[in-house]
Amino acid sequence: MTGALAPTKPLTVADRCDRCGAQAYVRAVLVGGGDLLFCAHHGRRYAEALRANGADIQDETDRLTETPATASSDER
Repeated sequence: MTGALAPTKPLTVADRCDRCGAQAYVRAVLVGGGDLLFCAHHGRRYAEALRANGADIQDETDRLTETPATASSDER
């Protein structure tokens, strides 16, 4: 994350990449309002340009390597 990103909800499986439709792990909060959602691949691809234009980045790509200790109740 960069800057003083306003508190946002964690991304869920329902959040989809605006570029390809895969699960989103990156949210870019734009200066003029609104946001863009990206999968890890497209988040890496566009992050530098978005930051250069003042966007704040919420990066949750570390969730891709997490291993839950137990399955959640909806996964059982």
